Amino acid sequence: MTLTRRTMLTGMLGAGLGLTACTPSGPTVHASGDEDADAVASTPAATPPAFPTVDRTIATGLAVPWSLAFLADGAALVSERATGRVLRVDGAGGVDEVGVVPGVAPQGEGGLLGLALSPDEAALYAYLSSESDNRLVRMPFDGGLGTPEVLVEGIALARNHQGGRLRFGPDGMLYVTVGDAADGSRSQDPSDLAGKILRVDADGQAAEGNPFGTRVWSLGHRNPQGLAWDGDRMWAAEFGQDTADELNRIEPGGNYGWPAVEGAGGDPAYVDPIVTWPTSECSPSGLEIDRGVAYLCALRGQGLWIIPLAGDGAGTPQKAFDRELGRLRCVALAPDGSLWVTTSNRDANGTPGTDDDRILRVVI
Repeated sequence: MTLTRRTMLTGMLGAGLGLTACTPSGPTVHASGDEDADAVASTPAATPPAFPTVDRTIATGLAVPWSLAFLADGAALVSERATGRVLRVDGAGGVDEVGVVPGVAPQGEGGLLGLALSPDEAALYAYLSSESDNRLVRMPFDGGLGTPEVLVEGIALARNHQGGRLRFGPDGMLYVTVGDAADGSRSQDPSDLAGKILRVDADGQAAEGNPFGTRVWSLGHRNPQGLAWDGDRMWAAEFGQDTADELNRIEPGGNYGWPAVEGAGGDPAYVDPIVTWPTSECSPSGLEIDRGVAYLCALRGQGLWIIPLAGDGAGTPQKAFDRELGRLRCVALAPDGSLWVTTSNRDANGTPGTDDDRILRVVI
């Protein structure tokens, strides 16, 4: 299908401190399929809730907290990219180390990245960079970490473009974002796991119903690091190179165009993004969706983008905490309905304060 480009709507100004509306140099909302983009943006279903505020700081002094996986009791397991540690952080600010994942070899953007808990909380899945590859491992979890079992290995490794987000979908399958390892040709090679979103079962095998009969769910990605669902609609956030960062609606078997296309190319061979940003305004990592609104962490853009969703399309994005908190890496919906957001100011690209990195409790 051919997707058309339009300029973003203006005038949805935030009513409070920390929220800014789009500017002409900001994000662009693209039409979705046969829907008219202006109609999508103006529908009541696309109206965002009240702007978010920081309720309190939960934890400080962390070393690049990359991922959050919530336990039923409201605490979260947190990965530290460079140290390989998994921490248990509770809502009162208690921080305890539950284990160090063996085999983590940090280099560049690699290290201990995504975490996902099995639905019964008996196993913790982790995406990590070893000395030779990126890999998916599973560890028994009983309050501490057991010995890792390698489920998927041989994923291409480079100093950047690792991907690394893990999330269980509403279908019970585990989804894995994988970067192109700084080699765009891998993204279009269906036999290569790099530059893809994977869908696997609990043992890391290709899930039943995958479009190619392999682990691959979608292809043509550069460096996707955000995954979330709005009902049964799957969304992913992806780093661009020079021009456009992306929020994509993920279709099974969809080809998202990299390296032939960055942003919206209008080529019917590829699926165009729903929203794009100039790379200076975003660098998207973590993604969460709550009540039809997507929350997207911006690293280089240093803020939290709020995108109202309407079906397969989106309304006008707005930006919260613009340059106030520094680089934001992960956002996750806590059991109590709040959002937990992690900073990433100690990742060699930020300017850390004395209490960085932090986990913040954000309320709507």
